[in-house]
Amino acid sequence: MENYQNSEDPKEKFPEPPFPKQDQDPPGTEAELTPKADHGEDSYVGSGKLTGKRAIITGGDSGIGRAVAIAFAREGADVLISYLNETEDAEVTARLVEEAGRKAIVLAGDVRSEAHCQKIIETALNGFGGFDILVNNAAFQMAREGLEDLSTEEWHKTFDTNITAMFYLCKAAEPHLKPGSSIINTTSINAYKPSEQLLAYAATKGAIQNFTANLSQILLKSGKGIRVNAVAPGPIWTPLIPSTMPEHEEFGKQTPMGRAGQPAEVAPAYVFLASNDASYVSGATLPVTGGMISI
Repeated sequence: MENYQNSEDPKEKFPEPPFPKQDQDPPGTEAELTPKADHGEDSYVGSGKLTGKRAIITGGDSGIGRAVAIAFAREGADVLISYLNETEDAEVTARLVEEAGRKAIVLAGDVRSEAHCQKIIETALNGFGGFDILVNNAAFQMAREGLEDLSTEEWHKTFDTNITAMFYLCKAAEPHLKPGSSIINTTSINAYKPSEQLLAYAATKGAIQNFTANLSQILLKSGKGIRVNAVAPGPIWTPLIPSTMPEHEEFGKQTPMGRAGQPAEVAPAYVFLASNDASYVSGATLPVTGGMISI
C-alpha cells in the first residue's frame, strides 16, 4: 500500500480537531464540508495494479467512495459510481475517474431497493461488459442519545442501507463474477468498539463483519474463486460526519494518532484487497483506524 504519496508528517498535512461547527443535511456534500477532505486528488499515484478491471462502488460519490474511485481509476480500472442523490458530488468523482483515462458510469438510486441493486449490476454488465470488483460502501448513520431517540423507522433504514443492500448486491453480482474477482465490504471500528451514540449503525457494522467472514467461506468452498474481504475504517472525515453527528468538533481526537483520518488514507486498503497482491487473502478485515485496536 505504498501508493499514497505523502512525504510530509501527516499531523502537519491533515487538520486536527477541533473542526468548525457546521450543519449539513444527511448524507452531506463535499462542497459544504469544512475543512475539505483529501481524497488523493493530488497525491495518489497508480502503478497498474488494476489494469483492465471494472469496479462497482456504492456510495462512490463522496468520502471514502470517492477516494476509492480515484485510486481504482489511477490503477487502471473503469468505475461505476452508485450514489443516492448527490449528483454534483457524483459528477466530480466521475470527472476524476475520466481524467485518469478510465470510463465512468454514474447511477443514482436507493440501494434499499432490491430492484435498484439489480439495476446497478445490470448497468455494469451493459456499460462495461462485466465487472471484477464490487465495493459495498454505501452507508447511513445518525447519532442518537438513547433508545427513546431512535425510531423504528430509522432502525430499519440503517439496516436496509448498510447490510440488507449488501446482501442484495452480492446475490445479484455473484453469478457474473469470474475467478479472481473481489468483493470488498466497508465495516467499521464500530464493529469492535461501538459508539453509544451509534447503536443502529454499530450493529450493522458488526453484521457486516460476520457477513463478510461467512460469505468468504461459502464462495471459497463453492470453487468459484471469488474473494470476499472487508475494510474497517476508524473515524474518517467525510460529509457524513457533520450531517449525522451534531457534536463533531472533536471528531477523531479519541484515536491514538489524535486526529481523524482522510479518505485518501483508506483507499489503498481497497486497492490491495482488489488487486492480485491479495490473491491469498479472503475472509479478512483490514483495519485503518488511526491506531485504535480492532479485535
